[in-house]
Amino acid sequence: MRFAFTEEEDNFRDEVRKFLKSELPNNWDGVAGNNLEEGASDKEWDFALEMRKKLADKGWLTMAWPNEYGGQNASMMKQVIFAEEMTLARAPGRDGFGIRMLAPTLMIHGTEAQKTQYLPDIAKGNVQWCQGYSEPESGSDLASLQTRAVEDGDDFVINGTKVWTSSAHRADKMFILVRTNPEAPKHRGISFLLIDDMKSEGIKVNPIIDMAGRHNFNMVTFDNVRVPQKNLVGELNRGWYVGATLLDFERSGVEYSSRCMALLTELIEFAKTNKRGGKYISEDPNITKEITEIYTEINVSRGMSYKIADMQSNGEVPNKESSMSKLFGTVLEQKVADLGMQILGMYGQLGPESKHNKLKGKIEQEFLSSVSATIAAGTSEIQRGIIATRGLGLPKP
Repeated sequence: MRFAFTEEEDNFRDEVRKFLKSELPNNWDGVAGNNLEEGASDKEWDFALEMRKKLADKGWLTMAWPNEYGGQNASMMKQVIFAEEMTLARAPGRDGFGIRMLAPTLMIHGTEAQKTQYLPDIAKGNVQWCQGYSEPESGSDLASLQTRAVEDGDDFVINGTKVWTSSAHRADKMFILVRTNPEAPKHRGISFLLIDDMKSEGIKVNPIIDMAGRHNFNMVTFDNVRVPQKNLVGELNRGWYVGATLLDFERSGVEYSSRCMALLTELIEFAKTNKRGGKYISEDPNITKEITEIYTEINVSRGMSYKIADMQSNGEVPNKESSMSKLFGTVLEQKVADLGMQILGMYGQLGPESKHNKLKGKIEQEFLSSVSATIAAGTSEIQRGIIATRGLGLPKP
């Protein structure tokens, strides 16, 4: 793996920065854009979709895709640079579910008909997908899921419940794991399906408001929902392996380090310009030590993401490496939130709605939302298990 960018990649980074400067509103601080899927208002969501179309028109959403699927065959490193700059600017518009997760999974496991049907709309930014994985009794042990899909003629009929479904209330379509053979061992009776219309008869989306007061999560119930059998991705009862491929793409992003760096930069400036006990906060040796350690860890996390991009460039699917990146990055997000509370003190507890807040309430929001960082997309315990068994060759407990 190389640790230097080419001239082309450096020029591309400058191009992305200039684009964001011209397209984002003046004095944009990205309070919503930090992770726009989390609690965006209708106005913010509309702006995100506008940005997505502009990014799609430039070909940036899919630059690393093969030409035949609407991409540019660009290097994975260019894709990482794009993701990094978008996250550092807290800019909305990217598509985590369609572009980052489902599309590369379809390229590996989908039929040609499925690729032809779904990839163009994803590439153009025309569709919003959501992910139907977790259930009320199946989170970390995802393979124990019980949502059933029974074959009936040319269809599957789905009954059950999914929970913590991010952006289901905004989504047009869903990719979902269902149990198609209840008699088989739990990993071997699961199939991966595509639901074409979230407004299909029998689908009900119920909002879940998180402790930061935002609506991003949902509970989705299925009552005799019919899905064509042609929407089966991969083999029947072998969907666990399709779903696991998708999780590898979900866990492998540079967003962890970029989100942390964006917030750490603001905290450093705050510490340099605000006093506590007659001295600038940055003069506190304990604070300086924490900043230095976190800055170092951010760059370690960034290096992990670059390593994963390098693997993908060589046609490899990262597995244990994705788990390492996810584990390290999400713990790091919690560390930055804790540091923010130390630096801001009591002001760190004030949210965006308070007229006395500092940094527009970002620390309060980050502190609350980062609690789930080590749970979503597979808990830290799950990631450690993957690293132990698939990375170190240790026996399963």
